Amino acid sequence: MEQKKLYRSATNRTVCGVCGGIGEYLNIDPTVVRLIWLICAIPSCGTAFLIYLIAAVIMPEQPTSF
Repeated sequence: MEQKKLYRSATNRTVCGVCGGIGEYLNIDPTVVRLIWLICAIPSCGTAFLIYLIAAVIMPEQPTSF
């Protein structure tokens, strides 16, 4: 069995591909992940933005296949 890995999406990205990568990893629509992130970002006073930036730095880019 192949182990799933979490990557920033190379194809489904709006800013850095973090939400797209999480959506692909969880097999859900990345738009749902973006909406959940937005709902959490509004009351967090900037903490969600910081978490997003950290995830964008830590998560590797999805490898491209030729």
